[in-house]
Amino acid sequence: MKFLQEWFVWAKSGEAKKRQTAGGRSISRSVYQSALLPVVMTLLLFGLVMVASASMPIAERLYHDPFHYLTRQLIFATLGFLLGLIVLQIPLHLWEKMSPALLLGSAVLLVLVLLVGVKVNGASRWIPIGPFRLQPSEFTKLAAYLYLASYLVRHRDKVSTDLAAVLRPIALLAGVSVLILVEPDLGAAFVMMTVVIGMMWLGGVKPSQFALFILLGVLFVSIAIMMEPFRMARMASFLGDDPFLVDPKGKNYQITQALIAYGRGGWQGLGLGEGLQKLFYLPEAHTDFILAVIAEELGLFGTLSVVLLFSLVVWKAFQIAARASEGHQPFASYLAYGIGIWIGLQALINLLVNVNLAPTKGLTLPLVSYGGSSLIVMMIAIALLMRIEFEVGPIVERKRRGNR
Repeated sequence: MKFLQEWFVWAKSGEAKKRQTAGGRSISRSVYQSALLPVVMTLLLFGLVMVASASMPIAERLYHDPFHYLTRQLIFATLGFLLGLIVLQIPLHLWEKMSPALLLGSAVLLVLVLLVGVKVNGASRWIPIGPFRLQPSEFTKLAAYLYLASYLVRHRDKVSTDLAAVLRPIALLAGVSVLILVEPDLGAAFVMMTVVIGMMWLGGVKPSQFALFILLGVLFVSIAIMMEPFRMARMASFLGDDPFLVDPKGKNYQITQALIAYGRGGWQGLGLGEGLQKLFYLPEAHTDFILAVIAEELGLFGTLSVVLLFSLVVWKAFQIAARASEGHQPFASYLAYGIGIWIGLQALINLLVNVNLAPTKGLTLPLVSYGGSSLIVMMIAIALLMRIEFEVGPIVERKRRGNR
């Protein structure tokens, strides 16, 4: 609990007040001025509207309350907002120090979910907490990126020269991903390790080592697919012929219904709330396949608008990372890059799955799909990006003024 003691000491000191007004700016004013905030809020509010539209039929049937899922999503969004406010108050150097403890805690939760987890659709990924469920794999992804960012700072001179320094974090995080895989949740494990490899590349690993990790990753995913018959069936279905011709009412049912939604939506869509596929045709309409509902009701223009918003979030994350690098803040830079890659990769995979360009996986569309753990963790990640922007802004400004 050393990091908690350090936080209390820091909070009582004059340094806390000084950091809260870095460069003459308060955190609240800095956040309001951030270009990231309106884009994220647009995605969040749009997601709430689409969760309501996509979930009303199933919520009415299961709970006799058409706003059941919307109400819960609003609770999750409020909790994520409050936790985000707390995250904004914690300086980056404390996140760096407590990153190993956060990774250890997430690993303990992953073990716990295997012991007492709730099974849904054959997967045990959630720990019951009263009326809600906690999905540890979502928190583990963020903890992994925090840990790796701190590791790259501590060993940045060795990462580019010493193979052992490269293998240690890869082996540790691969072991954590195995716990996620056992749930089973190949999608979350794949996203986490892909982002980890991307961060290692940014940390300066040799191209030959980077290529080796990609090959090992492909081998790892291939073995994971072959170990489970349902994954083999999904892969065979994806690589097979037209899903409308091969078992459209069986293993290809979900993707054929999603493609029908895209076809019905056309350019402009049928109108908000007017979609038909959510009426018990398309499974998981408010979670993994919410983009198909968006396509049917808002058309190609609505889908491309979502893609544009995610592109802006990723671009802004990379811009913040580049500014942190310019200000010689490596931990902030690595973390911002990791969060940016994570958001972009997960959104891309969700899009590809929805249009049958990738095998079906249970990955949410960040900030849009229904899901408490996913939404809360993503809002915490966004708050971390804003904290990075707040801290590195004055440093970069002073550096630029000094170079004039």
